[in-house]
Amino acid sequence: MSETVQKVQTKTKPYNGYKSFQYLEPGEDYKPYKLAKEIGRVEPFTYPLSEEQEKEVQVILEDELIISLHEHTFVCPENVGEIFEFRRQGRDWTGYEGLSVSGLDVVFENYMDGTAMITSNAGWKWNDVIHDLGIRYSDFAHQDLVIRADTIEDIYRSKREGKIAFVTSLESATQIENEIDRVDVLYGLGVRVMGIAYSEANALGSGLKEKNDSGLTVFGHKVVKRMNKLGMTIDVSHCGDKTAMDVIEASEKPIFITHVGSRALWNTNRMKPDYVFEACAAKGGVIGIEAAPHTTLTANHPEHSIESVMEHFEHVVKLVGIDHVAFGLDTLYGDHVGLHHVFANALSIGESHAGVDFEEVSYVKGLENPSEAYPNVVRWLVNKGYSREDIRKVMGENIMRVLKETWVK
Repeated sequence: MSETVQKVQTKTKPYNGYKSFQYLEPGEDYKPYKLAKEIGRVEPFTYPLSEEQEKEVQVILEDELIISLHEHTFVCPENVGEIFEFRRQGRDWTGYEGLSVSGLDVVFENYMDGTAMITSNAGWKWNDVIHDLGIRYSDFAHQDLVIRADTIEDIYRSKREGKIAFVTSLESATQIENEIDRVDVLYGLGVRVMGIAYSEANALGSGLKEKNDSGLTVFGHKVVKRMNKLGMTIDVSHCGDKTAMDVIEASEKPIFITHVGSRALWNTNRMKPDYVFEACAAKGGVIGIEAAPHTTLTANHPEHSIESVMEHFEHVVKLVGIDHVAFGLDTLYGDHVGLHHVFANALSIGESHAGVDFEEVSYVKGLENPSEAYPNVVRWLVNKGYSREDIRKVMGENIMRVLKETWVK
């Protein structure tokens, strides 16, 4: 490999130092917790490039639309053992400082509604989800780095103005129960992407935790049709295989699989079989490759790293073509592995890894958080000789194509 660059300054967004909820009084308005560092929690890693290659990376980050198809930008407590009481407070901090150096222009923000446990240990309760959205929106209103993107123009405006667009996304529709008009309510509250099911089955279909996937229900078909009409993009990342296939067939518009890897490379329920990717791409959809700890492993790279993640990327590109792949790395600010341990039952971690052995890492080096993940992916692509056009596609253009086909014009 050519001579590497030791010190790299990724292009930053204007950041005025704002921290979430600094307009309130800690101890009076909410219980304070010591939060994880957004920058420097673990030893930083920059994918090594030549000086010329690094210059190319910085030009790409400056000129192109860099999009994460799936992220959780919240900052978790430094002590992950406090997470349950922290979540019951219903107040999440956003990693503005970290995001300002991430190179990201658009984040499909999924909040933490699978663990919205204000009123229940199970998550996905309607009141809790609405509470979560409202609290985060109230914080957004007091800062000037992030804007909520309800339209295509909002996304382009964020790039022009040097800001970061947040596309409000939910990983499941469990919270609507059997009330289809709640889809409209969520749309009115800014939700533009929604999953059909998470781990457990719901009124729409089966999640990846279920041993028997009965597919999309009659109600699920109605919800898919309503989402198409509203202009809300559909996600099947956590659906069972049959449910995912049923959704792809039922939807009149392309869908996302926002954060996933290939079961052909790593045989776990959390990964999807290649035929699901082929069906998604055939309908114009896009598959986002993920990097949450211990997901996108491979036999060649059983220790989770950027190399194992990118092996999944290249496999899916070869399978469906460069026009149907993107990145939804599924990172956050804090001890992601520790959170998985704490939430093992609620998040179906056990089911996801059933039947496979893997080497546990404390974090995914180079993809540990949103701040370093996306610049390093661009570096990897540049190093491997991907063209500027192909990088433009997988870092944002493919996603925008689907939004233009699914959102309200």
